[in-house]
Amino acid sequence: MEVINNFVSLKSHIDGSPQESDFEILTETLPLSVVAGSKDVLVKNMYVSIDPYQLNRMKSLSSSQTSGSSYAVGVTLGQAIDAYGVGKVVASGHPDFEKDDLVIGLISWGEYSIVKEGSILNKLNSLGFPYTYHVGILGFSGLTAYAGFFDVCKPKKGEKVFVSAASGSVGNLVGQYAKLLGCYVVGCAGTQKKVDLLKSKLGFDEAFNYKEEGDLKAALKKYFPDGIDIYFDNVGAEIVAVCGVISEYTDKAKRAAPDMIDVVYKRITIRGFLAGDYMSLFPEFMTATTDHLQTGKMHALEDISQGLESVPSAFAGIFRGDNVGKKIVQIAEE
Repeated sequence: MEVINNFVSLKSHIDGSPQESDFEILTETLPLSVVAGSKDVLVKNMYVSIDPYQLNRMKSLSSSQTSGSSYAVGVTLGQAIDAYGVGKVVASGHPDFEKDDLVIGLISWGEYSIVKEGSILNKLNSLGFPYTYHVGILGFSGLTAYAGFFDVCKPKKGEKVFVSAASGSVGNLVGQYAKLLGCYVVGCAGTQKKVDLLKSKLGFDEAFNYKEEGDLKAALKKYFPDGIDIYFDNVGAEIVAVCGVISEYTDKAKRAAPDMIDVVYKRITIRGFLAGDYMSLFPEFMTATTDHLQTGKMHALEDISQGLESVPSAFAGIFRGDNVGKKIVQIAEE
């Protein structure tokens, strides 16, 4: 038996802001079985993650593609684009997986994925949470926020924390972790609706719309008259970059450029990191975060689109600031 697999592919490399027209949906026929003797796993995809870092993989050339990271390998034109997500096993040649197992790992922006031996794929125990939580708050977005804040920033109770892109998939979690620790937290976002959400739902002490601030330094001085202890950055451009530099993904002319005199005399530490560096923290992160979710001390912000055909617009929308929280696309019903 065979199945028709529709999948999203890249039509041409992207060296600016992504557009829906950069992608196309192609079709292939897949057997509803795996190659005899192989350890392949055929997965029906249910939910897939939409992440800004993917844009660096789609460029004709990016320094990240030569970093040696398996997450940064360039995307091949006309081929399926791999992505983190949740699915259900259709057929398996691998002894660790059986038909109908719920799995999480590196699948693809498609209706089905063939996962080869050695790829990231694990059985999923939902722990009673929605499957989408494991793509976002209990997945790599959550680990990025947790490891970045607690291990990289090494915060102390009472410290003053500023989070850029604070309503995004990582920023909103950093702010929540910081508040739970007892920090003073201010975030910035691109709409008043997002600003209101940060304060009313997530408990940020203050938040502001950076698009309405003519002088960002003056705005920060207003909220932090005695200075900032921790700046967790997801945007980059003219300020320090720590977790992500989404503005540089689409405009190579923009570069994170802190005042180096300030760096010296204020003894500022600037550090970049990848979630994959901190897999050893995953059990600790899961224990802490699931407890916070179960007790209502943390909230999952999710922005879910429906259908494979919505993947291109969902991806392009991240760079327009359309999403609130973790962007996910549901490919198939549970």
